[in-house]
Formats: sequence, C-alpha cells, structure tokens
Amino acid sequence: MKRALVTGGSGAIGAAVCRALAADGLHVVVHANSRLETAQALAEEIRTAGGSAEAVCFDVADAAASAVAVEILLQDGPIQVLVNNAGIHRDGILAGMSQEQWHSVIDVSLNGFFNVTQPLLLPMLRTRWGRIVNMASIAGVMGNRGQANYAAAKAGLIGATKSLAQEVASRNVTVNAIAPGIILSPMIEDAFPPETINSLVPMKRAGHPEEVADLVSFLASDKAAYISGQVISINGAMA
Repeated sequence: MKRALVTGGSGAIGAAVCRALAADGLHVVVHANSRLETAQALAEEIRTAGGSAEAVCFDVADAAASAVAVEILLQDGPIQVLVNNAGIHRDGILAGMSQEQWHSVIDVSLNGFFNVTQPLLLPMLRTRWGRIVNMASIAGVMGNRGQANYAAAKAGLIGATKSLAQEVASRNVTVNAIAPGIILSPMIEDAFPPETINSLVPMKRAGHPEEVADLVSFLASDKAAYISGQVISINGAMA
C-alpha cells in the first residue's frame, strides 16, 4: 500500500484530500500543526470507513521538528504521495505589514514546503514512483490586494514546483501545483459574502473542497503520469 502525507490535513481542503486519497486505497498520514485531536478524529473516520490512516502533529515551519517527524514517518517506509497543503494567512497592505506577518506566511507555505519535501525526496526517488502536489493559490498567479506575503509565498511555491519537476522527472516522479480560487471553508465565510462571490466568480459560486480533492486524486494517480511541472487553476473561470 502506497503511503501519502497531507500537510495541513486537518483543514477543510486538507481533510477532503485525505478522504479522497484514502478512498483511492492509500495509507494517509493526516498532518496537523496544533489541532492534533482534529487530525486524529479524521484518521479515525477514515479507518471506520474502511480506509487506512494515522495522524501526526508538527510545525512545518520548524526545520528541526519537521526533520524529526519525517525521520519517524520514514521508519515505516517511503512516502510516495506528498500533498503540501499547509498554509496560513496574515493579510494586510504591504505599507502596514509587520515583519511577523511577512515571515510567518513565507515560513509555513514556502519554507514548510522545503522542510517537508527535501527529506522525503531520496526515499521516494528510490522507489521510482512518486507524486508531489503543491497547493498554491490564485493569489500566487494573479496577486491579490492585501496579500503580498501570501502571493509571494505561493508564487515561490509555483517556481519550486516547476524546478523540482525537472529534477525528478527521470525517476517517474511528478510535481504539480494546484491554484484554487475561492473555496468554501470557515475561513472565507466573512471575507467572501455571496454578493462578493457573485461579482468575482463567473460561475457565481465558491468551489467545494471535494472538487479540489478530486483534482489532487487525479494528479496522484497513474492516469496523470505524463503531467508534471504544471499549475492547474480551479477557480470557476476567474482567470
């Protein structure tokens, strides 16, 4: 059974991804930063439904903690599907943005990608099969007012995706990025009321986490073996 790690697996999109990959027959490692109980409950839900899952908790922005956690995970074998989904918002216009706002977002979304992916690469490459899916954002493609830090982190993640895809292609490992637009979650309820969504999204609705998860499921499958180094937007025709 192939093993998958989903960082930020306790959030809305992450949870949907975990469920989808488990339904595909993978053993899923549900990652959380601080909400270990939520991740454990999701893992139990997956097991109850007949899938295979476990929960882990560590801060992807902490290089030392990530290294220890990854080393423990690798004791049970390589991770062959990695979904770098962990990310945070600290929004504000750049003129008033603090050092903490800037660095915390970069640390989780971009440095966190490195801290988790780098130590998992060689074991994955030795299997000569792997799938890495990085969760970017429409902000990383188009920019967004008040999110210079988030857009910079996600744009950096896109650049890393394209570069890493070239480095690992000969080992049958694909690396792709997904750029969601407005996706239903507790985080967007206040920021994007229905009238705002109607004006921004040609499809006149927000996306569902399950729709993003279905795309991850496809990219993590053998059906997507020749797709790599791509940024795939899922945003209801916003761009």
